[in-house]
Amino acid sequence: MVNVNHIPVGAHYGFGDWLLQRVTAMVMAVYTVIMGGTLLFCDVLSQDRWKSLLSGNCMRILTFLFILSLCFHAWVGVRDIWMDYVKSVGTRLTLHILTALMLIGCAGWASQILWRL
Repeated sequence: MVNVNHIPVGAHYGFGDWLLQRVTAMVMAVYTVIMGGTLLFCDVLSQDRWKSLLSGNCMRILTFLFILSLCFHAWVGVRDIWMDYVKSVGTRLTLHILTALMLIGCAGWASQILWRL
């Protein structure tokens, strides 16, 4: 008789992380299409043009969503790499903390640049 009540062990991230990566990928794809279309039909790319493009609240919000999506997308991917290939719990925890701090720092820095325009 086969045991059908097998309970998997582990962190149980599974579907939630899969869905988070797909949603963040869609946000980044939509932003890329919008930004690509905007730049395609722009005749001159100068610093003033970039500043005027990113100074509108709509584009700032879209860019901020892109930054957050990129950070969450990277977090899920890199965290899975650490969980799959780093066997030492202490080293894995250290890498998780360093990765999270780096992504938070990058998101904060990018947001500061974006909202300072």
